[in-house]
Amino acid sequence: MRGRNAWSVGVALLVGCAGTSYFQSGREVFFGQRGARVWVKGPWPAIQPSVDVDEVIDQLCPAVMALERARERDYGQEYCGLIYSLGGGEYYASWPSPLGRTTLVGADLRRKSCSVPSVVKDDRGLPSTLADFHSHPWFPSGMSQEDRWGQSQRWTLRVQFDAGCTVTKLVPYKGEQRPGEVYLRQGKAWKLIGYIHEADKDTGFITPVED
Repeated sequence: MRGRNAWSVGVALLVGCAGTSYFQSGREVFFGQRGARVWVKGPWPAIQPSVDVDEVIDQLCPAVMALERARERDYGQEYCGLIYSLGGGEYYASWPSPLGRTTLVGADLRRKSCSVPSVVKDDRGLPSTLADFHSHPWFPSGMSQEDRWGQSQRWTLRVQFDAGCTVTKLVPYKGEQRPGEVYLRQGKAWKLIGYIHEADKDTGFITPVED
């Protein structure tokens, strides 16, 4: 709780006094871009570290959905970040990044797709990334086919959640001769809902698991 309070105060100081948004005040502080590569800063104080990565995952959606435009559907903002360790047994979450593609809707700009960060920076050590996470500003909104494409998989896990905090996890098994697995978070457990067979890894097509 102390970490979350510190995060709230920090964000208030950043955006309250200057009257700027997280996108403006956080850039080059909590996230940034070098060429085509997005970086993020860690750890994010809103997320308590844990030796159980699921405990980190369970905190992500409520924290991200507190950010600006995170729930505003077509005019909403996606956020992307990383889950990582420093070799001490605990997992951490990075600050989320809103950087990504922008599309035009009428006279208003909207940003929908965030870019998965390539690297997390933590002054305490050398991070080892386990997973990426990203939000969708709609509900319901599961993991898209583009989210499941083989070419977009970089890490051991991919986590996605929508504005209703429905959480999906993909274990892509990239480069391995076994199907990828798609899970839905139910309470404190993961329910297997589909496989991505080897022949389908490029397209991300899911073969559902029958109940």
